Amino acid sequence: MAAGPAVLICRPGERAAALTAAIEAVGYAALNLEAMALEALPEEPAVRQAWLDFDHFHKVVVVSPFAAECLYRALDRYWPQLPLGTQWYAVGAATAEALHERLGVRVHLPPAAAGEDTSEALLELASLRSLNGQRVLLVAGEGGRTLLADTLAARGARVTRVALYRRRLQAPPPELQQRLARGEFRALVVSSGELLEHLARWSTRVTLNQPLIVSSRRLATLASNLGFRTPVVAAGATPAALASAVAAACNQEDADVDQDDLEKG
Repeated sequence: MAAGPAVLICRPGERAAALTAAIEAVGYAALNLEAMALEALPEEPAVRQAWLDFDHFHKVVVVSPFAAECLYRALDRYWPQLPLGTQWYAVGAATAEALHERLGVRVHLPPAAAGEDTSEALLELASLRSLNGQRVLLVAGEGGRTLLADTLAARGARVTRVALYRRRLQAPPPELQQRLARGEFRALVVSSGELLEHLARWSTRVTLNQPLIVSSRRLATLASNLGFRTPVVAAGATPAALASAVAAACNQEDADVDQDDLEKG
């Protein structure tokens, strides 16, 4: 494993372990900033009704791995055998993997040509372009972007959105706050705009000059607006894609340092 400071990651829940392992596999230590926690929400009557009516939905769109996990737990109570004919969609590969593993369903993903796993990319699928009268269940967390719901409704779908969990932002432990502010890390990995804006409060000019790995062009634009010098866009939000971008960014940084040392010599 490469010597020097660790890579700082921002991934809540169990998914942090997979990202840490992927980064360690490419030669770098990783520390989780623990800046967000995920909490399942109590089942409201409207959500219970959505489960009872589950066989009425033509399409189910799931936005995150934790949404997929919460959905599995609910359907396991209400539908021991899933209804046939439902089309499943996931914003990213990790969410699709969770759905397939838990429910055994075939899942539609953003087209490969889009180059990233985002809501915008998912909406490029031909099967989501004309939805007149179709009932679509959107499974997500509390709050968040309205792009999917708004666009699907504008395309004619009857959208039911269920929020199954909340994201709770929290301050990183003091020692990690100091690492972030001092720039004592090889790279910072963030795949959420909400988290990126949250971490900006502990970021200094030194922080902004360190490598930042993000999972979409939209996040790269946000990062630039927040003052990050050169955000690097990974090929997606999967651990493998983020770890690959970390390796490329850190190798580039190491090469720059070596060249500087050579010139000084």
